[in-house]
Amino acid sequence: MNHDHRTMFKHSTSLSITIFGGLLLLFALTVKAKAHDHDYSSKAQVNFNLDSESEELNKFQDSSTTWLEKYGSQIDQPFSGPLSFSHIPYTRCLENEETKFDIAILGMPFDTAVTYRPGARFGPYAIRSGSRRQRETRGYTMSWAKDPYAEGVEIIDCGDVPVNPFDNALAIDQMEVAYSTLLNRPLATPEKAKGRLSTTHPRIISLGGDHTIVLPILRALNKLHGPVSVIHFDAHLDTWRDYPGGITNQSRVTHGTFFAIAQDEGLISDTSIHAGIRCKLGGEEDLRNDESVGFQLISGDDIDDLGIPEIIRLIRKRIGDSPVYLSLDIDVIDPGLAPATGTPEAGGWTTREVKRILRGLAGLNFVGADIVEVAPAYDNAEVTGIAAADLVHDFLSMFLSDHPPTRREARGIQKDEL
Repeated sequence: MNHDHRTMFKHSTSLSITIFGGLLLLFALTVKAKAHDHDYSSKAQVNFNLDSESEELNKFQDSSTTWLEKYGSQIDQPFSGPLSFSHIPYTRCLENEETKFDIAILGMPFDTAVTYRPGARFGPYAIRSGSRRQRETRGYTMSWAKDPYAEGVEIIDCGDVPVNPFDNALAIDQMEVAYSTLLNRPLATPEKAKGRLSTTHPRIISLGGDHTIVLPILRALNKLHGPVSVIHFDAHLDTWRDYPGGITNQSRVTHGTFFAIAQDEGLISDTSIHAGIRCKLGGEEDLRNDESVGFQLISGDDIDDLGIPEIIRLIRKRIGDSPVYLSLDIDVIDPGLAPATGTPEAGGWTTREVKRILRGLAGLNFVGADIVEVAPAYDNAEVTGIAAADLVHDFLSMFLSDHPPTRREARGIQKDEL
């Protein structure tokens, strides 16, 4: 066979193979289509038979029924609905003067006394947003062995104090008046209120806002309880006397000086304690001043040297039976875990460590609590807002517990088990 004939034969063979392959592919597609048609027809027949035999399925094809008839209550999904903490009832308590509660969530969107990054006015929003996966019907935690929403007490979200963003003196007065207003409401369920606090007044969990909000809160609490002890979780002392450059009385009031002012006003006792401190200082004189304000200090490093159980013991020994206010700056947690804060400090505690310490404080005579300095503009994937919301859930359980939960209680372990 010469070269031309070989070339023609090769081309002819290739063409035959191509045509044959195409026919095989067409046949396969035809068979698959028929099988699909048959399968669809079978399913349609099955569905038709089911529909004809089931009145329940017919009901769901009836467009004349209402939502309530067809699906029941309008339940908010974790990602839907009005923004209240953990989807609990939301009321503007400051204007609805007949509203009663045992524990209130109250936002204080104030951030005009910060020394570094602003943005904590959006903290109440971020914490509520971080709580959206929490809800009354799924509030039980193994660590607390309880659901705070199932304790028979009234827990509501009272919204935010409408603070003035241009006049700090006015804003601080507004926060004090708002807190006092809610603090003087009668308990909704006095017979079911738990914890060691024997009072006819409710407790408030405040969502900051920068840390300055604690000054008006302490002023309001002082009218009922006198000087109170403070458990202060923070990277910073917040007991400085003045901020450099301040030349007016109002400029003295910042998120780093409010405890010194509170001590000057007789609002706090000399049995207060810091936890997690690790900030830069001007020198040892800052520590001497801090002690004069009435604080004992647990540093960030102490968690390694002492361990969590000893930190809990020190805090409880320091506070004793005195009325105590808990203030938690989110920057006590390492910025790698909670970046959304105005004055981040490296080397902080983990969220798990802070939660464990909080459980160890249950049963103290708490008169209120706050979580502050959440500035969501610096957050990533809401990690700080979610952590803050979970800590608020711990506050609720802490308020409603007579003693720290044991591991056996948390796991439901019987006495004869390990």
